[in-house]
Amino acid sequence: MTNLQERGHLLTEQVNPNSQNLDQLSSLELVEIFNREDEKAVAAVAAAKMQLAQAIERTAESLRHGGRLFYVGAGTSGRLGVLDAAECPPTFCTPPELVQGIIAGGAGALVRSSEDLEDRFQDGEAAIAQRQITQLDVVVGITAGGTTPFVHGAINAARQRGATTIFIACVPAEQVSVEADIDIRLLTGPEVLAGSTRLKAGTATKLALNILSTGVMVRLGKVYGNRMVDVAVTNNKLRDRALRILQDLTSLSREASGLLLERSGNWVKLALLMHWTGLDREQGLKLLSEYQGNLRVAVASHKNPS
Repeated sequence: MTNLQERGHLLTEQVNPNSQNLDQLSSLELVEIFNREDEKAVAAVAAAKMQLAQAIERTAESLRHGGRLFYVGAGTSGRLGVLDAAECPPTFCTPPELVQGIIAGGAGALVRSSEDLEDRFQDGEAAIAQRQITQLDVVVGITAGGTTPFVHGAINAARQRGATTIFIACVPAEQVSVEADIDIRLLTGPEVLAGSTRLKAGTATKLALNILSTGVMVRLGKVYGNRMVDVAVTNNKLRDRALRILQDLTSLSREASGLLLERSGNWVKLALLMHWTGLDREQGLKLLSEYQGNLRVAVASHKNPS
């Protein structure tokens, strides 16, 4: 018989005293208890704000010097990492290799449960080796209960290769310890449905990953004000968003904004720079390149050359 590790002491596995009569509640009462408990997910993220800020700074610095960001997880945690990675290219026009999600079991595990594959420490190590991770890269291990061997294998291998490591779990460090550069604990407490970490723990993890990736992109200059000026104009919805950004920030008509967007090669950031500086496309590209794509700094440098 396999010797299973006892996990009942973990915060994410404990029984929630507020929902012990869950199967006796009305539908409205079910909604109300979920709503009350979900508020704890937001509070848990707020309690980890210093560590999240550290993660943003370290990750942005690594990516600025040619590194990549990897999320590693299994089950819900792995799917959340893959989701966040997949949303970076359309939102920030990043190359697909810049932010990547690694899930135990591979692509098939995104749509079909493969939770048994999370128990393989060596598979996590192999995933890091396969992607040739170096000291320039950042590896974020995500595991709600903190114990997933696949994630620990990946973190261990990443540390050996000199990568920056970030650990995200929903149990306190005294329950599960790990050696990582930044240790983020999202203490959401016992789930409404005992042990179902796709609930509060998953919600808090999604919030944290949203903050991390968006914060990094802000630091990398992919945002102007609160506008996604590096949006990939790949469908009608995103083209409409691009035009509205140009209209709002330049006071041009929709038609004139469309012409400006076309002249820029469908790059909102370049279109804004061209409009504000009078430079043509090639000159604008050169100026943006000089300032690592930071629109605000590039425009200021043109108006006030040192």
